[in-house]
Amino acid sequence: MADREIVLDTETTGLSPQQGDRLVEIGCIELLNHVPTGEKFHRYVNPERDMPDDAFRVHGLSAEFLAGHRLFVEEAGDFLEFLADSTLIIHNASFDLGFLSAELEKVGRPGLANPVIDTVALARKVHPGARVSLDALCKHYGIDNSRRALHGALLDAEILAEVYLELIGGRQVAMSLGRQQWGETGPVASPAAPAGRRPMPLRPRLAAAEVEAHVRFMAGFGKNAIWRRYENGD
Repeated sequence: MADREIVLDTETTGLSPQQGDRLVEIGCIELLNHVPTGEKFHRYVNPERDMPDDAFRVHGLSAEFLAGHRLFVEEAGDFLEFLADSTLIIHNASFDLGFLSAELEKVGRPGLANPVIDTVALARKVHPGARVSLDALCKHYGIDNSRRALHGALLDAEILAEVYLELIGGRQVAMSLGRQQWGETGPVASPAAPAGRRPMPLRPRLAAAEVEAHVRFMAGFGKNAIWRRYENGD
């Protein structure tokens, strides 16, 4: 069975759900065996309140814009279905989980019980003494975050997915044939899946018509094409 992880980020009206601040955006990216699948969950949420200036300067989401979107109670079912029981990858997890717990409680839903990896804590183990903000980690790993003029939950989740893969050992982790498990200090290699277990097939990236067009194009070069020599062992 593939290891499924969800990289998650939120935007809010402020810093404290206990003081009336609300969730306004959720962004999630799916990883299977540390590889982004392209599956995403992204929603803007109507907080049913005003937008403080300090928060607006962070993410640029106005109360007028959000008033045209659905309430959290209307999005909660789809959100929880997307998460399922997957491990959550969150930067400064206590912040996001605090807001999600408050929103779920408001709509009569149980709190999240998913395993969580806090990339702030992970980064502090990997880079002790260094700055561990998302921007600082992007700079350290050479990840382009030039689109991040304003915070956005989906954009930040996409960037965090790249940072997370670097933190657990670089992008070559995604090429590993064995599964990984988490120990006290981070990921540790575990044996490959038992013989006989069927691997999860990758989704085809080309339509059948594109494949057929490519075959016709290559056939036009005939038998004397230079790469035919290598196919024949020359």
